[in-house]
Amino acid sequence: MTEPFVYEQAFHRNIGWFTREEQQLLRSKRVAVGGLGGCGGAHVTTLARLGVGAFTLSDFDHFELANFNRQAGAKMSTLGKPKLDVVRAMALDINPELQIKSFPEGILEGQIDAFLEGADIYVDAIDIFALETRRKIYARCRALGIPAILSVPAGMGTAFLIFSPTGMSLEEWFRFEDVEPAKRLVNFIVGVTPAGLHRSYLVDRSSVNLETRDFPSTGLACELCAGVTAAQTAKILLGRGRIEAVPTYHHFDAYKCVYKKSRIAGGNRNWRQRIKLAFGYREFAKLSKISGDRDQIVYGSPAV
Repeated sequence: MTEPFVYEQAFHRNIGWFTREEQQLLRSKRVAVGGLGGCGGAHVTTLARLGVGAFTLSDFDHFELANFNRQAGAKMSTLGKPKLDVVRAMALDINPELQIKSFPEGILEGQIDAFLEGADIYVDAIDIFALETRRKIYARCRALGIPAILSVPAGMGTAFLIFSPTGMSLEEWFRFEDVEPAKRLVNFIVGVTPAGLHRSYLVDRSSVNLETRDFPSTGLACELCAGVTAAQTAKILLGRGRIEAVPTYHHFDAYKCVYKKSRIAGGNRNWRQRIKLAFGYREFAKLSKISGDRDQIVYGSPAV
């Protein structure tokens, strides 16, 4: 006989870290998650197990074998299936009372406000290369007063940034307008992993290929992303204490057992960041000129 779902019983073990009142508050919250691949699926299941009551989900892709090393919904039984359908089913299997809004075509420009409607926070897991879409989403988050969290798998660790709608913006941090579009990916990579803790143990530099959009990745890093993102999401949703948003950045590397947190005044405009950017531009230029050459490395790659 199937045991009936009871919210309070399902999430009873959260009590102690949350009060009963806080658990019910999480039940009333909606989290918008853009992208359900590398980190997105893990974000959803982790937040569902915290007892978050509603999600808005978006992804247009399908699972394939190349996803197996890191994506929560990737397995033989889901090959070829839409990521959104799979992750949605996983979340509902944890909490059948979830309220879920789906955007199976991705976050199209004319649908950004609809995607963010009713969201208490935005969790960013869209593709690293989708910079223009990311910029538009963050602009609307800021205008609508919605906080956002961006975490990336970096080697065997995670780097994450929190963007408050009243604090430093995505544009101020990454300085995309300082360079032509071809160089903006460098601004993103350097800005999202300023500490670069993961770079020292990349043993095969040929695994980074900008032409084919290949970056090495690990599933454990995606799980770490989900953990830190869920913790900070809960803290924000419950209004618990100080939130360390940009210009503070965070990077935890499980391989090196190192946690780095620091402030970078001005973001990518800071002189230290500009030195890293100059080096990154040179490396990307080399990579773009050598078609098929897999012996080049992209500086500071988050290896997503």
